[in-house]
Amino acid sequence: MEKLLDKFLRYVAVETTSDPESETQPSAMREFDLLKMLQKELQDLGIKADLDEYGYVMATIPSNVDKEIPAIGFIAHVDTSPDASGKDIKPQIIENYGGGDILLNAEKELYLKVSEFPEMQQYVGKTIITTDGTTLLGADDKGGVAAIMYAAQYIMEHPEFKHGEIKIGFTPDEEIGRGVAKFDVKKFGAKYAYTIDGGEIGELEYENFNAASAKIHVQGSNIHPGYGKDKMVNSMLIAMELNAMLPVEQRPAFTQGYEGFFHLTDITGTVEETNMGYIIRDHDRTKFETKKELLTSIVEFINKKYENIVTMELKDQYYNMRQEVEPHYFIVEKAIKAIEMAGVKPKVQPIRGGTDGANLSFMGLPCPNIFAGGHNFHGKWEYVPLESMEKASEVIMNIIKLFAE
Repeated sequence: MEKLLDKFLRYVAVETTSDPESETQPSAMREFDLLKMLQKELQDLGIKADLDEYGYVMATIPSNVDKEIPAIGFIAHVDTSPDASGKDIKPQIIENYGGGDILLNAEKELYLKVSEFPEMQQYVGKTIITTDGTTLLGADDKGGVAAIMYAAQYIMEHPEFKHGEIKIGFTPDEEIGRGVAKFDVKKFGAKYAYTIDGGEIGELEYENFNAASAKIHVQGSNIHPGYGKDKMVNSMLIAMELNAMLPVEQRPAFTQGYEGFFHLTDITGTVEETNMGYIIRDHDRTKFETKKELLTSIVEFINKKYENIVTMELKDQYYNMRQEVEPHYFIVEKAIKAIEMAGVKPKVQPIRGGTDGANLSFMGLPCPNIFAGGHNFHGKWEYVPLESMEKASEVIMNIIKLFAE
């Protein structure tokens, strides 16, 4: 069998950054480079795999048992976050990690520091894969892709492994909230599924944020500053005033667990006009709606004060999948047992984010989320222990075993 590490390194070498400004599906044609690679690898293993125009790879491993077993799906996304460069990734492999800080980039004097990321210490003796300090790594979610592909390879090379029908799905654009916008659940054919898109080893999630995005435009009036009295309206100052009206304690830097937030993701401006982007998150649907109402009321207040100079586009992105998964809680219980069978302690917790599984659950495919092993996603501090990805692959096979019992 090809090593999981070799698969992972091959996948992260392909640039697949999604593009939030694009209107196409997938958002960036470069995503097809990895999708086509995965389709061919599946086909080379003897697995029927299709790739459609929207960037969805769907594959099926037929059942090899006589009894009726529900079809189980495993899904991962191929795109990486636009928050950091995903081009020319140069992974560093630290075998038998001895503890302590890891040098990422000598020229920039960048270290992955235990003082900042103390969870590193739990991986002493493991093989840790890091960035070189100039890009993200792509373990989100190529760690999940590699874990699924490694499991698929094992199953195809070991016909004695008993299983029901297995569905495999790879999606684009998860990082920009459009991962399953055109996903055909009926065509996929799974009764239940799991996204392999979580963080550190042991994580299992079946609840996530309710999510919305807001695009705000402030139209100012630029007058020569020497003659601006009672005439100039500085859009940047209005934007700052608007942001200051949001509760400080509800920013990401001050929240954890089930606490939601307002997050200013981007701002560009001049005196004449300023554009701001926000994301709004909360696990509790009532609190989520209250947050949207608060932002709307602030915009209305600013418009009354400055005579309608602010416009806002507010859109819901996804909802908490808990209400759709809990009626099928046995699939969570099977995942917990599968993690325990792998010798790992389950960490059942809410996702402080979202996955394709959230929207899929509302589309009729209950879909909890399982760890892929990575840490510090979306930036240069990202890393993943090899053994965590291997355990994720083992959990996939354990879930398949449990459904086949």
